[in-house]
Order: sequence, then C-alpha cells, then structure tokens
Amino acid sequence: MLAGMNAVRMPGRWRFSTLAAPDPALRAAAIGSFQEAEGETLILPHDIAVAHGLPDGPVMAYITLTVHSALDGVGLTAAVAQALAAAHIPCNMVAAFHHDHIFVPVTQAETALAILHRLQSTHQG
Repeated sequence: MLAGMNAVRMPGRWRFSTLAAPDPALRAAAIGSFQEAEGETLILPHDIAVAHGLPDGPVMAYITLTVHSALDGVGLTAAVAQALAAAHIPCNMVAAFHHDHIFVPVTQAETALAILHRLQSTHQG
C-alpha cells in the first residue's frame, strides 16, 4: 500500500469554493468538483477564486501521491490522514482514478511533505 508512494507538491495555491450555480469559466478553471446538496464545490486556483470575489477560505497546497492507487484499495488514505493528524495538520483527501491527492494549509505544506516522505521511507520494502 505505502510501498512506492511518493508525495509531490504540485505548483500553485488552491481553494475550495462552493457555488449554487458556477459559471462555465469557473468550472473550467477547477481541477476538481463535487455536487453537494448545498451547491457545487470547486477546487480552484486561489487567484481565480479571489478574482471572482468568492468568499475567503483556507489557502491550500496540493500534494499528489504518485503511486497508482486502487479505487477499491484499503488503508492508504487512512494512513496518510492519520500521519498528518498526529502532527495537527488538517487535510482534505481527494481520491481520483489513478492517484490520491491531498490538500493541506499552504503554511503547513513543507511539514506535511516531510511527514509523508518519512511515512514512505518507513514502509519501503
């Protein structure tokens, strides 16, 4: 599960925003979305969210786990979230088809990467 995991910080700063009916330009700028009862949540570049006057939210760093994860796999996101929680780092996990992605406060990104690299090295085979 953790063997072969490599955490890589992606460029940019990100923000989760929710809108009742986002315009197509915002939807196109998003790297992820999810429809909830309250509206559509978009993961947007921070600067675009600010330019569109969206309400303030935490500024996040985006970390990808480069290991190919399985949608029916057990334990990877739990292990990552637990390791970050032990250091009091909030995280938003996003599972996609090929990889898992983690959003952490930008101010804690380097600490989160160090924790994830340590987690990886302790599970090398």
